[in-house]
Amino acid sequence: MNRTANKTAIITGGAVGIGRACAIRLAQEGARVAIFDMLAAEGEALAAELTAHGHQAAFWQVDVTDEAALETAIDAAAARFGGVQIMVNNAGISGSPKPTDQVTEAEWDKVQAVNVKGVFFGTKHAIPHLRAAGGGSIINLSSIAGLIGVGNLAPYHASKGAVRLMTKNDAITYAPEKIRVNSIHPGYIWTPMVENHLRNTSPDLEAAKAAAGSVHPIGHMGEPDDIAWAVVWLASDEAKFVTGAEIAIDGGYTAR
Repeated sequence: MNRTANKTAIITGGAVGIGRACAIRLAQEGARVAIFDMLAAEGEALAAELTAHGHQAAFWQVDVTDEAALETAIDAAAARFGGVQIMVNNAGISGSPKPTDQVTEAEWDKVQAVNVKGVFFGTKHAIPHLRAAGGGSIINLSSIAGLIGVGNLAPYHASKGAVRLMTKNDAITYAPEKIRVNSIHPGYIWTPMVENHLRNTSPDLEAAKAAAGSVHPIGHMGEPDDIAWAVVWLASDEAKFVTGAEIAIDGGYTAR
């Protein structure tokens, strides 16, 4: 219950799905949790739930594509909780499921803004606080789509590939300052984003869910907790020698 004790964690996209699971597990392991999201009702409810269970948690409504707003929120979280040691860049969108030749510039730019610039801004403005703390952990949520091709999601693939290599660059850059940077690459995890993606690509949600699960050798989709526990490990001192790593949590999807 103390793997992240005496640490403050910021989780972008922290109100639902993987981000919510990360916030809960980090709090249960002793972290002070700052939840960042556009979804005010869900974020406030989660912060209240965690607080009711005796954890230190707060919510900020913030758009990760707005650099000034994100910087302000990161600084506010650091001020409230006495510093920041963990940054989880989780906020992301899948974009429109279209072949590359049918993607509009606006659709392309929206995905890059959230998935790439959001990680860039989060890292950029967390670094001064991690530096002040004498080190820390940045955890970037990429995807299996940052490792292999899936199809019909060109903006998403491009964004998640960018996150993978941004992670490695920053791992090398900040290693001398004891700031570790790693990426996680989930397979299909049953979250609102995946549910919305399947609804947009199939008229039968249950059939689509079963089909998406079956492509994993393990035979089913993952759960948000499958990712959250990896985040806890990377955030903790147990992973003190781990930086620049890409961890696939995908039920064997990329093992083929």
